[in-house]
Amino acid sequence: MGSSSLVVRTCSFLIMCAVIAASSSSDSGAVSRRNLLGNGLGSTPPMGWNSWNHFNCIIDEKIIKETADALVSTGLAKLGYNYVNIDDCWAELDRDSKGSMVPKKSTFPSGMKALSDYVHSKGLKLGIYSDAGYLTCSKKMPGSLGFEEIDAKTFASWGIDYLKYDNCNNGGIKPTLRYPVMTRALMNAGRPIFLSMCEWGDMHPALWGYTVGNSWRTTNDISDNWDSMVSRADQNEVYAEYARPGGWNDPDMLEIGNGGMTKNEYIVHFSIWAISKAPLLIGCDVRNITKDTMEIIANKEVIALNQDKLGVQAKKVRMEGDWEVWSGPLSHYRIAVLLLNRGSVATPITAHWDDLGIAPTTSVRARDLWEHKTLSSTFKGNLTANIDSHGCKLFVLKA
Repeated sequence: MGSSSLVVRTCSFLIMCAVIAASSSSDSGAVSRRNLLGNGLGSTPPMGWNSWNHFNCIIDEKIIKETADALVSTGLAKLGYNYVNIDDCWAELDRDSKGSMVPKKSTFPSGMKALSDYVHSKGLKLGIYSDAGYLTCSKKMPGSLGFEEIDAKTFASWGIDYLKYDNCNNGGIKPTLRYPVMTRALMNAGRPIFLSMCEWGDMHPALWGYTVGNSWRTTNDISDNWDSMVSRADQNEVYAEYARPGGWNDPDMLEIGNGGMTKNEYIVHFSIWAISKAPLLIGCDVRNITKDTMEIIANKEVIALNQDKLGVQAKKVRMEGDWEVWSGPLSHYRIAVLLLNRGSVATPITAHWDDLGIAPTTSVRARDLWEHKTLSSTFKGNLTANIDSHGCKLFVLKA
């Protein structure tokens, strides 16, 4: 077995972009090592929580503090969910007299440094949001375009650990020019900050993102329904070969617990994100989390698959009608296999050894990660399971 008011310093910005574009184009070794980003972060996909999917713009420091508390009290923090990420709408529209962003006084009266200190006191990390444009997507905050250096230094001074960097209101400037400017600024800010590029797969960031960010969105925003979720998975899977430790494909945040899908569909959601080595960023209200949601996002065996040190994203190895087999190698000569039924009726699905890269005569043990049991039989040549509509089975195979 083998194993994305406001006056911008346009001239200096364009000059900087030209320099970066020239240096990037001259480096044909983008895959060999980063030419811009070398922050040592993201050796495994990030895990944590983000405010947008559940709260949108209705956020304040009380919600952020209570979420940090809940990540600890539920045990999710011990499982690896360590980032507490604030999305859009946290800042005043106007910068201060020095050009710095200002937290909104009505919702973040204590300021971001105090909030960062609180989150860090819980053993967690604080993430923040900005945009590689003139305004953020909500148009309620200034973007960082032209202010990359000052914003990066501001974020570092607040103790920020993660930056989600969006793509709205960008003046039509290509993301391949805009995003590297923030990369350089973060590298000079004096603090390691995970850079999550949220450019929606606009210019195929998987092809160039590894030198610029720690993760890159390969899709448009997810919605809390089956069709949206599986379509994001499909779009993300195309770029599987470009994911690796330090740089991950991102099909957007988790919707589990927000109520738009069934429990089985949410299990599929978590299974695909895990086997795809996607960031596991909870998008529900963890202060009021249900038992069903906890059973899904707190599955240690599925989390371990996502966090496997080998860092290889799974691919679809067979598709027939409404069913699919996804597979990818894991450390210690193991293989992850997902049997997925996208249809409306239950159906048997078979994983064949020749699709998985296993010698046909090899006898294999199978561990069911949702049933938490190793199947009593050994398997040779293939493995078949009956899969419910909009359901899945997730196995780890080992000879």
